[in-house]
Amino acid sequence: MTTPKLTAAQGNMLVLLRVLIGWHFLYEGVIKAYNPSWTSKGYLLSASALKPFFTWLANESMISTIDFLNIAGLIAVGVSLLLGIKVRWGAIAGILLLALYYLAHPPFSSLPQGPAEGSYWIVNKNLIEIAALLVIYQFPLTTVFGIERMFLKQKANIQIN
Repeated sequence: MTTPKLTAAQGNMLVLLRVLIGWHFLYEGVIKAYNPSWTSKGYLLSASALKPFFTWLANESMISTIDFLNIAGLIAVGVSLLLGIKVRWGAIAGILLLALYYLAHPPFSSLPQGPAEGSYWIVNKNLIEIAALLVIYQFPLTTVFGIERMFLKQKANIQIN
């Protein structure tokens, strides 16, 4: 079975999706990093699912590390996706972060709803972004656009010479 090639338009649209998600992650990380009063403690303590786990993450001995890891993870995923560096690793890390956000406040009718921009049932923006990152993970988008593309071209030129 052969793998179908992406058309230029398909590749460009997938890269656009990657860049937009990357921007979202980078923005969220930077805005948190520049806000000295930001902490994930309230979000973690208000978790409606897996409450013991998220309460444990929010305890005083761990919260500064969790906040740092959250900010660093958001920025790293954002840079990866936005610039096209280790995109598959960035997609995996993004999926893991979003899964934690989703599991803390899943939009299930049997659970109290946490902080959200609207009313959701099962599907929310975190789940949609997880699905988009799964799509991005499946395609070699750095061959279309990204910093890794420059390194791939240089490597190909070296092997030809």
